Order: sequence, then C-alpha cells, then structure tokens
Amino acid sequence: MQLVDIIVKNGWVLTMDQDSTLIEKGAVAVKGDRIVEVGLEDVLVCRYGVGKTIDAQGGIIMPGLVNTHTHAAMTCFRGLADDLPLMTWLEDHIFPAEAKLTEDMVYKGTLLACAEMILSGTTTFCDMYLFEDAVAEAAKRAGMRALVGEVLYDFPSPNYGPMEKGLTYTEDLIEKWQDDPLITIAVEPHSPYLCAPDLLQKAKAIADRHRAPMVMHVSESEAEVLQLKEKYNKTPVEHLAHIGFLDPKLIAVHCVVMTEKDMDLLKAFDVKVAHDPESTMKLASGITPVPQLLERGVTVGIGTDGCASNNNLDMFQEIDTVAKVHKAQTLDPTALDAQTVVRMATIDGARVLGLEDQIGSLAPGKKADIIVIDTSRPHLTPMYNVYSHLVYAVSGNDVVTAIVNGQVVMEDRALMPLDVDTVMEDVNQIAEDIVLKVNRS
Repeated sequence: MQLVDIIVKNGWVLTMDQDSTLIEKGAVAVKGDRIVEVGLEDVLVCRYGVGKTIDAQGGIIMPGLVNTHTHAAMTCFRGLADDLPLMTWLEDHIFPAEAKLTEDMVYKGTLLACAEMILSGTTTFCDMYLFEDAVAEAAKRAGMRALVGEVLYDFPSPNYGPMEKGLTYTEDLIEKWQDDPLITIAVEPHSPYLCAPDLLQKAKAIADRHRAPMVMHVSESEAEVLQLKEKYNKTPVEHLAHIGFLDPKLIAVHCVVMTEKDMDLLKAFDVKVAHDPESTMKLASGITPVPQLLERGVTVGIGTDGCASNNNLDMFQEIDTVAKVHKAQTLDPTALDAQTVVRMATIDGARVLGLEDQIGSLAPGKKADIIVIDTSRPHLTPMYNVYSHLVYAVSGNDVVTAIVNGQVVMEDRALMPLDVDTVMEDVNQIAEDIVLKVNRS
C-alpha cells in the first residue's frame, strides 16, 4: 500500500479539469506538495495509507481560488477614502497616503490580507504594490502562493526612489525569489498613463530576459482613455500594441473601456485579463465587457483589487458579482453561467497568471492547493447544483479548510501560520498612525 500525507475525502470533488469532472463521494490524495490521485473515496481509502485524513463531511472539495489582481497591503487603507471618482480617489487620497508607507507597514498589511484571503478560500494571489519584497515575505510566512511585482512609475517611488532604481529592484526580486516554491515575480509598470514608452520598453526587456509575467492597469476609465488619445491619438491598447508591449505574458487589469479593435488586439496578442468588477463599480469606472472578451477567446480571471477600492478580499463575493453584473448589463440571464464563472476563479485564473500547469484544477501531478467548503448550513440547503451554490449561495465564511502546496494552512476555520488577533492589532495601530500623518501633512 502506497503511503500519502493527506487524504481529503467524503465530499463533492470539483476537479475543474477540461471536462469539469464532478465526483460525488470523492477524495483527493496528497503526497508532499502534489496531488497523487483524484477519484472515488472508496477506491482511494483502500489504495493509500495516510498520515492525515480531512473529512469534508459531504461538502465541496475544490481547487483554491485564484485572485488575479490585488494590492494586498491596502488593507491598511480599507475605508480611508470612499465614494470618490477614480482620479480624485487616487491622486488626492491614495497617493498621498502611500507616500507615508514603510516596508514594515506593507509587511503587516499583507499579513492581514493573507489571513483574509485564506479564510475566504483564496490560495493564490497576484499583487501589485510597493515594497513587494515585504509582500513576498508575508505571503511566504502565511503559506500562500503569490505572483508579486513592484509597481513602476515615471515619478519617484516611496520605496526605491527614481525610476531606474525600480527596474533594478525588480531584477533583484527576480533573482532573490527565482527558486521559491510559492513566490513568483512579475514586472509591473502601473499603467500607460503613468509610464512613458521608454519605461514600458525597459520593463518589457526585463520580462523578456527573465521570461517573467507582466502586470499593468489598462483602460480602467474613460478619463484614462481620453488622456491617452490626447497624448498619442490612440486608445491605451492601441498605444501598447504600437510600442510592442502587448504579449502573451501580459496581464491587463480592468480593461473596462474597450473598443472592438481593442478586444481584437488583446486576442491577437493572447493578452490575459484580470476582471475586478466590485472595484470598478464602486469607483464608477464601468464594467469590463467580459462576455465579448470570452466570445473572442480571451482568457479572463477574477480579482478583488485592493481593500481601498473594494473593500474586501472575499473572492466568493466577487464571483457572485461577476455572474450577476453581466446579466444585468446585457439583459441576458444566460450571460456568464455559474460553471463559467467558477472556471474563471480557478483554472482560468491560473492561466491568467501563467500557472495553469501547477494549480487551478485537481489532477495528479499538480500542486496540492485545495479548499473545503462546509455545505451543511441553512443557506446552502438543499443543493441541486454545485456550481450554482458556489456562485450564488456560498460565502467566504463557508470555507473551513485550506491546503497550499500540500501544507494545511487552515483547518476548521483556524489559521495555522498566523496569529490573527496580533495581525489585526498591528494594522489597527498602522491605521492610527496613518490618520496622524495625513492630518499633519
């Protein structure tokens, strides 16, 4: 009898494989950091000796959720400046607050984000922010998988100073974390309106040299598009195509204001899209034309954005919004069915990050990133359709167990690597300091 480290059993197993195979009374066997087998519980229990058994008690066993875009340390700014237009919010409130950031604040804010994400079913996130080495360190401590990158601007950063040092900082991150099992580094210029073509071309050269992903906010609002048209006589997507920046490694975030040509260009260059509906709705930027992108074959994942513009990191809440907002916008109840949206939050999210060979589905040889959802609750009874439940009924609080890279990071709602009370206390202290600093300036 072969020995494995963990068997998760007695649940509905959503594999999220190509056929969206669903196994009733299924189980997943894990050895080390990888899945050994997925199948019927009776078969796997007889086949393997096991060190630890996790009983899903008839719930749902599925891949951990993939948050394709966030700014984790913005937990420090949750609720700081709400109900404002994007540019006012960004330039009058967020940038001044970020100027006061320190590496320690980013580290502690990210720990809080990781706690929130694990507790609501996210096992992988893609981050764009400042002091990203601290973000990587915090994710590593929390046991989360993360794609992270330092945000690059034309103007000086509170972290690295002038632009050229930002490029050096990015390459240093790539070198430091290149062999880590959980952390991957991306090259992340902020946006076409805050990054001149010279910076974008230098950033892409680094990404090409290291075969690294790229992340950028693209066409987030009408104001951004008008600004680029005035400057270059092109939409942001057309501008990026013109300078040779569009690439299969590029994760274009938001993509709210899209022309038909823009969407065709994203498909032609196999650009991936991160869709963050709650953030763009709250900032009144608009709604990404996801059905039209999917019709073209563009890969789209789901993200929460940061806590200053959402204001939470619950991917199940985001999933619910994704499914409903496009029905309302198109007046079509069949737009983005539940199964499609679950795929966007798992295997398609993994594709967006370039990690589909490792995560996003439950299959032998893949990394063991698994969550368990307790369905024995009033709001989840009865259950006719698993996908429908996940999109329209489940909340982050229903996630009871999370495994990342073969390690149990949450069991019975208890986080293993982090003391949540201490993490929350640290960020509350940071919030007090932020208010004092902003009021003085």
